[in-house]
Amino acid sequence: MQDSPHVALLVTCLVDLMRPEIGFAAVKLLEQAGCRVSVPEAQTCCGQPAYNSGDRADAQAIARQVIAAFEPFDYVVVPSGSCAGMVHAHYPALFADDPAWRPRAEAVAAKTHELVSFLTDQRGVTSVPAHLDAVATYHDSCSGLRELKIREQPRQLLKTVTGLTLKELEGSEACCGFGGTFCVKYGPISDRIVADKTADIAATGADLLLAGDLGCLMNMAGKLTRQGHKIDCRHVAEVLADMTDGPPIGRGQVEPL
Repeated sequence: MQDSPHVALLVTCLVDLMRPEIGFAAVKLLEQAGCRVSVPEAQTCCGQPAYNSGDRADAQAIARQVIAAFEPFDYVVVPSGSCAGMVHAHYPALFADDPAWRPRAEAVAAKTHELVSFLTDQRGVTSVPAHLDAVATYHDSCSGLRELKIREQPRQLLKTVTGLTLKELEGSEACCGFGGTFCVKYGPISDRIVADKTADIAATGADLLLAGDLGCLMNMAGKLTRQGHKIDCRHVAEVLADMTDGPPIGRGQVEPL
């Protein structure tokens, strides 16, 4: 393990536009873990929406920008299992027939990690100096779970947050119905899936829902609010970084940092 690796944070579009607090929390956690952190200004979308829509040409064009922006760093860390999974699992396949870009894609893919798994698996972080009095439950986002095998890592760190009780969610590994463009293409099906998910969340008795992907959290927070539940939603990074002073997701605006 390097003493002070130079980490590039791929912020993700949703975090940048909807919840920048998650990006600041990620920087804090990475610096606590001894990393030097940069946020490349040239970064763009990871290309996942185009890729999932079958637009291979645009997905490749976007991926080339991402690869060029991030390849100088020791690691690429992403506060999203979905976007990290796109780079790690799909970039090599995207350039499988391109002898010039395939090795560059494979090199960036190999050093790209989701935030919490990077802290635990790469930096050996076993606890965090955070405090939050709450009863929380955790949703396993599909890409992080299935493409990156992230399951125990967030639970391990959340158990070290003083004051936090973690209650397991029945069907925690089931999709929440977001699925990027899926929720747009198949609205009624998505709505039924998230309704089942919020019923399970409410059944836990938790007052806080956590996950590692903002898209899933926005989907579930919206449904919980429309159903009248008083259950807050936060990205796991906000809790681990002890940055929970601002309102939960979907509950008002935070003052500019």
